[in-house]
Amino acid sequence: MTNTPRPAGLEHDALFYETPEQYDAAVLAFVHAGRSAEEPVLVAVPDPNLTRIRDALDGVAGVRTADMAVAGRNPGRIIGNVLTAFAHEHRGRRVRIVGEPIWAGRSVEEYPACAEHEALINVALAELPAYVLCPYDVSRLTPDVLTDATRTHPVLAHGTARWPSAGYTDPRAVAASFDRDLPPAPRDADVLIVDRATGPRAARRFVHSHAARAGLAPDRIADLRHVVQELAVNTIVHSGGAGLLTVWHDAEHVVVQLQDGGRFTDQLAGRRPPAPPEVGHGLFLVHALADLVRIHHGAHGTVVRVHIAL
Repeated sequence: MTNTPRPAGLEHDALFYETPEQYDAAVLAFVHAGRSAEEPVLVAVPDPNLTRIRDALDGVAGVRTADMAVAGRNPGRIIGNVLTAFAHEHRGRRVRIVGEPIWAGRSVEEYPACAEHEALINVALAELPAYVLCPYDVSRLTPDVLTDATRTHPVLAHGTARWPSAGYTDPRAVAASFDRDLPPAPRDADVLIVDRATGPRAARRFVHSHAARAGLAPDRIADLRHVVQELAVNTIVHSGGAGLLTVWHDAEHVVVQLQDGGRFTDQLAGRRPPAPPEVGHGLFLVHALADLVRIHHGAHGTVVRVHIAL
């Protein structure tokens, strides 16, 4: 049997659907087409979609599933720890991935990071032999979210139909458009100046104390300490030597942010594992440990805000 030739690089579709039945039909057709072509398949979606697809695929070889609400809780983790990790595991073979990073349960705070991620897929995976399908629930997502999907995906789909997106443009510019102002920190937030005199150790102790009072679990306090260690080192070594570390908590998260005079020149910094001689290992660890990372570039520097769930 002769397979139809596929493009050498990335294909990236936004799948619009209205009902669970439409979702299941389109996703399962995508998966079975991949298996017919002997392509490894990953389905990384949240529940309840995940449970239905897992049940439908029970016994189908060559298909892996993952809960996107866990693996992709922080959208900045998805490119490096989900998509490219799967592609690199199957080097030399074309892979298919159903990735659903945007669903109705996402918060307003999370959404810009999700949309930025969708745009940067087109940069990070451009040369990889991969076909990524991203479902969008037309019945529950807002019109502006659906419009953004036409900007972040070169191809749109509904059912078995596919067509080029008239809204798709330079993915780097689109990703930059989601670099939005962050809400101000609360007035009662704790603040520490981080510099060579205080150092990362003081920063770790500072956030540890606040997180313990907030009731953060010990293992997550350890994660928070690692996050702040990497942020403090980045500020001291790469961003002029000093920054402002702020910590607070609400009913759901402990939040830390570090503001300094530096700027990330690589939009993919922290989103994929850097090679040994490159910088960016610390930010990759931050993305891996956090439940959400927002990065905002302003006229006078950068704010990195990290959420750790209580």
